Amino acid sequence: MMAYVLTHATVLDGTEQMEPQPNMTVVVDDGGRIDRVGPAATTVGPMGAREVDLGGAYLMPGLINAHVHLCGSGKPMSAGGAGDLIDKVVGNPVGMWALRRMIRGHAQAQLASGVTTVRSVGDPGFADVDVRDAIDAGKFPGPRLLTSGVGVTVPGGHGAGLFAHIAKTPEDAREIVRTCFAHNCDLVKLFVTGGVFDAEVEGEPGVLRMSPEIAHAAVDEAHKLGMPAAAHIESAEGVRVGLEAGVDTIEHGAELDEGLIALFKENGVGRASSLTCTVSPALPFVELPPDKTKSTEVQKANGRIVYEGIVRAAQQALAAGIPVGLGTDSSCPYITHYDMWREVVYFERLVGASRQMALHTATLGNARILGLGEETGSIAEGKAADLIVTKENPLENLEALRDVGMVMARGRLDEHPRVKRIPELDAELDGFLPKPC
Repeated sequence: MMAYVLTHATVLDGTEQMEPQPNMTVVVDDGGRIDRVGPAATTVGPMGAREVDLGGAYLMPGLINAHVHLCGSGKPMSAGGAGDLIDKVVGNPVGMWALRRMIRGHAQAQLASGVTTVRSVGDPGFADVDVRDAIDAGKFPGPRLLTSGVGVTVPGGHGAGLFAHIAKTPEDAREIVRTCFAHNCDLVKLFVTGGVFDAEVEGEPGVLRMSPEIAHAAVDEAHKLGMPAAAHIESAEGVRVGLEAGVDTIEHGAELDEGLIALFKENGVGRASSLTCTVSPALPFVELPPDKTKSTEVQKANGRIVYEGIVRAAQQALAAGIPVGLGTDSSCPYITHYDMWREVVYFERLVGASRQMALHTATLGNARILGLGEETGSIAEGKAADLIVTKENPLENLEALRDVGMVMARGRLDEHPRVKRIPELDAELDGFLPKPC
């Protein structure tokens, strides 16, 4: 691997109080780690290092997407249609080859858009694990992947028949977790409540599907095996069940009361939990007619409830000092693999975080939540060289993250990243992009 001297950069280091540091140099060693950070006038690299003059462009940590599914493109598809497609793939050698190839392409799209670390939270057939291992082995470029493989759900639960195995009993849940461990998954994903697509009654999204006993068994087994547990939850009742079971991250969320805020700070097993904010998948249900999202009027109404709950939960968590992460839920209708920048913008303009806080959350904040705070997420000596370059300053307008000029992942530089966009989706999403304050 080549060593690099990235010079004349305006550094945004990823810390919570970051300010632009002009005319800086970042030296990356041939092992893919940041060796030195300092003023361009006095910071030099090793002999033979390649110098890249950034000409004042903004250099910052790569983005971290804490909630994705890699098995879909973001083009709208009904839940039934997705289930039928997956049924034809899993267990079929040709289908699995095609699924791995698709997941590889979607992971690389994340990288090309500036996302250097991805947490996959449910994909069929452990295909995400296979892709992770191939990237780590150097078979092809890609972001750092944290993978859950298949999730744990219950009969009729969210993800059943898509990317989760069904547990009818607590022991079934433990067995699914052990299977994930045997596949070397990085985390366990639970589907505690329903979601927008499987809600049956208007006004009742996020219905509790998983019993407290099954949730507790899955989390307990995960922790025994050294794996964190994340849980899809879209109601206050579900948040309570998840936190009492000891899940480490609540994905999506719902409006919180004082008791739930206290449980976040010390959950049922004595740990602190965090919230992963995912505005991206809920907003299209609010802004677009049902025929666009392949949903129904009931699902649209429930989508608004979920959207409001996600935004409110993130606001309450920030106010209470609860760690909040960001993820896009890529693969959901209208959620592509190159739009992490939108989630960062939503966090500022809809949740109300400052631009500094939004960029920090998408970098070092997410890294800390995922247990990678000492490895990535900020520009600091000794950390992995996960870096992106933008021409404009995201602290003036976070939409600068839409156009990433260079991407470096673990020391491997792509000077001309290319993103294959889906113009018809982009046009719809741009139509309701919140304006800056």
